[in-house]
Amino acid sequence: MQYALLIYTKPGYHEALSDAEREEAYAQYFALADDARYVTGAQLQPAETATTVRVVGDRMLTTDGPFADTKEVLGGLCLIEAADLQEALGLAARLPAARFGATVEVRALVRR
Repeated sequence: MQYALLIYTKPGYHEALSDAEREEAYAQYFALADDARYVTGAQLQPAETATTVRVVGDRMLTTDGPFADTKEVLGGLCLIEAADLQEALGLAARLPAARFGATVEVRALVRR
């Protein structure tokens, strides 16, 4: 089954890391990318670069920035293949961001 690991971080948390911590975190992400269960992943641009889209009737409305004003923002995601939720949670715990205070939301993808 495929799971999305949604990584929520405090804006700018990368800047608070030392160079050594940042290099180690990137090495751990690259190691995870070599895991056969890893499908894909991406780091997102900062939340202030987002544009939110709504459709009301036949009109498209856009707003600069993310949908909600929160302390943590969606900073990236990983798509993995895991046998079950427990295996997916184990992979989520391996994400360096989780050890640096990020929240990782784990969600199964809908099979079609």
